[in-house]
Amino acid sequence: MTLYTQKYANIRKTWLLMAGFFIVVIGIGYVFAAVYRNPAILYVAVAFSIVMNVMSYWFSDKIVLALHRAAPVDFKANPELYRVLENLTIAAGLPMPKFYLINDSSPNAFATGRDPKHAVVCVTSGLLERLDRTELEGVLAHELSHIGNRDMLVSTVAVVLVGFVSILSDMFMRSMWFGGMGRSRDDREGNGGILIIIGIALSILAPIFATLIQLAISRRRELLADTSGVLLTRYPDGLISALRKISASGRPLATATNATAHLFFKNPFGGSDGGQGIPRLARLFMTHPPIEERIAALEKVRV
Repeated sequence: MTLYTQKYANIRKTWLLMAGFFIVVIGIGYVFAAVYRNPAILYVAVAFSIVMNVMSYWFSDKIVLALHRAAPVDFKANPELYRVLENLTIAAGLPMPKFYLINDSSPNAFATGRDPKHAVVCVTSGLLERLDRTELEGVLAHELSHIGNRDMLVSTVAVVLVGFVSILSDMFMRSMWFGGMGRSRDDREGNGGILIIIGIALSILAPIFATLIQLAISRRRELLADTSGVLLTRYPDGLISALRKISASGRPLATATNATAHLFFKNPFGGSDGGQGIPRLARLFMTHPPIEERIAALEKVRV
């Protein structure tokens, strides 16, 4: 398998997962609307998800930077670092993103923003302390690949849909507890009763299923960014060495949060991302692929 075939295979699989996401949302809305015999529920649910997507898309970068107390990289203080990103940006054919730094000894990085013209790349001080130039180029190329592959939009949509499914499920369960006793006997029997049972089952299972899809999308985007980053540097060993060094550091990011964990180069909560000894079921709940899996994928591609 070449770098290019792996890239396009990952893109197809990611969009299939996104299609599954939308099917889950529409299915939940349809069942809930049928239970309450009110089609407006489905319309309101779709409208609400669109509004939340737009808000998250426009303001996600400012929110993430504030959460992690990031500050702009000073060109005069870090000219070499700034030029490493600038050279990779030119090679990728992208506009120069805003460059930010988090003062934290945990080695990590992320990219965010609503599109390539309004993108942000952020690194931690720990990343700069541990990596040499070729390794740093590999990590920055990975983050620029997220921008070029439009991963920010996919990630934002995934996060919002997970939140939306959870809210909708919670609303349904609360309404069943506080309003279920007032339903007519006809609603509790026959087809209405079956729909109510289906609705309760969806309320319990849908948030879990939606979260698993989100995490699967996140893992796919990380593998795609790895291989796309190698396309920029033409030096897989740089990124492979960076992955090994960063994996060896188990130090968590001080500002780590579940809401933004999927954005980072490595799981910001620390610990090992290795694949050895991790049960298959546990891997389904990981935001990032195991480091060994990422390295193995890079070793197989040809540039």
